[in-house]
Amino acid sequence: MSSRKGQKGAARVVRQQLARERRRRRTLWVSAAAVAVLVIAGLIGWGVWSSQKSDEFTAPKNAAEGGAGVVVGSGPVTVDIYEDFLCPVCKQFQDTSGATVDQLISEGKIRVVYHPVAYLNRFSTTEYSTRSSAASGCAADQGRFAEYAKALYDRQPPEGSAGLTDDELIDIGAGVGLDRDAFGSCVRDGTFKPWTEHVTDTASRNNITGTPTVVVDGQQLADRSAEGIRAAVEAAGK
Repeated sequence: MSSRKGQKGAARVVRQQLARERRRRRTLWVSAAAVAVLVIAGLIGWGVWSSQKSDEFTAPKNAAEGGAGVVVGSGPVTVDIYEDFLCPVCKQFQDTSGATVDQLISEGKIRVVYHPVAYLNRFSTTEYSTRSSAASGCAADQGRFAEYAKALYDRQPPEGSAGLTDDELIDIGAGVGLDRDAFGSCVRDGTFKPWTEHVTDTASRNNITGTPTVVVDGQQLADRSAEGIRAAVEAAGK
């Protein structure tokens, strides 16, 4: 009799253990399913946010297709120039090769797409790369991108500084013939900051890792000198 009771007791213990194990498995499956739902929901949410983010910008007038640059000139050979207005080497490039680029534009040989990126914000206490790029968008909207960009390099602040103030950026614009009121409102409102982010993100996706970068007819140049640019343009035009 005691043996049968012992067997029944042992069987009850086993059934209880099996029931606990089934409950534990159900709990794990429910938890895993909940986590999966959250992950999927998060990915969907990120995708929606990302797609919305990429569309939430206004490109200035004379922007390239897709809005990731400003077009100057209409020649048969396309030259892409990636620049950051805080970049000292970009200023050097402007000083040594800018006149050649301008001449090729005036000769009707090239169409230049300028990409004012904001790679060097970490070298400014006020995100000057973003602010100056956005200001250049305001200048482009009034058809004065090239003139304004040159003036920015003439007044380029040192890396590690606060950079030029918005008032100084506006004064520069007025100095190259921009309407002070309209230009000033555009700069102060940060109208083209989302555009700057778009230009910068697009450049990064295109594996542009530094400035200045010059691309002629789809080929990145190792020689950014005036002679190197002219030779690359002539080769591309043949």
